[in-house]
Amino acid sequence: MPTLILAESSLEIVPKELQNHASVTSYCKKNGKSPSDVLLDNSWHFAAMKGIKNEIKRGRPDIVHLTLLSVCNTPLYNANKLKVYVHTINDEIISISDNIRLPKSYHRFQGLIEKLFKNYKIKVDNTTLLELYNMTFEELLTKIQPSEILGLSTKGDQSTFQDTARAITKDTCIVIGGFQKGHFSEKILKTFDNLKSVNINSLEAHVVASRILYEYEKTIFI
Repeated sequence: MPTLILAESSLEIVPKELQNHASVTSYCKKNGKSPSDVLLDNSWHFAAMKGIKNEIKRGRPDIVHLTLLSVCNTPLYNANKLKVYVHTINDEIISISDNIRLPKSYHRFQGLIEKLFKNYKIKVDNTTLLELYNMTFEELLTKIQPSEILGLSTKGDQSTFQDTARAITKDTCIVIGGFQKGHFSEKILKTFDNLKSVNINSLEAHVVASRILYEYEKTIFI
């Protein structure tokens, strides 16, 4: 089945060097949490994040939330015909199980992911729903062994959702950026067999994901 990877995603626990910053400690005190267990979020930690490496690609866990909600509610995913992974900015991999029902509330999603980073696994009734691995993007590709790696980016060759979807096969790996601004790193770009731009303007990750999967669904008559 095809695979979708949300790559270099803005999803991480507050890094150690920021955990004593006033904006982080104030947020944690207000919410009864420890700085070492909290997701980095520029809505709350903007002051702490100023000047950190890859600043424009970090601190947006809501992008992952919105995109996973879009993807995991498609007919393709519900028919168990799509495998989904999240690759984080810090080279971690989250494996999403089949038929998962993610929280629609961001705050519940936040709590779920914070628990995942702490325990590495989310289980319900002995069924693993989410699992976190220390694994690079390249190692994940080795595990998947796709026939083609398709990246979607404004830096790619101009195409359309429809034409791009027609070339997707059951062994294609589709890669979408899970960050707000910027582009894929050179390390990620080097892994792509094809890089396509499916719109003249930049689109949010959840829009790209839902539209490319919708067009692919039409080709396989779900």
